[in-house]
Amino acid sequence: MSFENLKGEVSTILEKEGLSVDERLLQVCTLLKEKISYYNWVGFYFVNGDKDELKLGPYVGAPTDHTIIPFGKGICGQVAVSNQNFVVPDVRAQDNYIACSIDVKAEIVVPLFKDGKNIGQIDIDSNTPDPFTEEDERFLEWVNEQVAEIL
Repeated sequence: MSFENLKGEVSTILEKEGLSVDERLLQVCTLLKEKISYYNWVGFYFVNGDKDELKLGPYVGAPTDHTIIPFGKGICGQVAVSNQNFVVPDVRAQDNYIACSIDVKAEIVVPLFKDGKNIGQIDIDSNTPDPFTEEDERFLEWVNEQVAEIL
């Protein structure tokens, strides 16, 4: 399924006012994991109050022990500091990578901004080497813009 086709489905989920924000975010994670073959783990991390750390939010995929990530640590922690997308074609080549699963080969993390402030991110792990393109980045930026509107 194309990213353009997925946009309508994402919008429909996020507009479900009868569901909590977490329920909607979980449905978005599920949709992305099911519809994009190389998205093997999809989740959101959010800034944990006034602490310099991220807290795991809704996600789908293998369970993870990484429910709290300090700013600067791992790919997610680096994005919390840099405010920039981070595409990792080969996680083994990263010195500051937090391994979640031996199967993960690549990762993409895109920050989520609300009122100009980085409040979290969407994190995608892939068991496929180097699958992410600029199209993935633009799509995930769009997803985060839509998510920010319901937060």
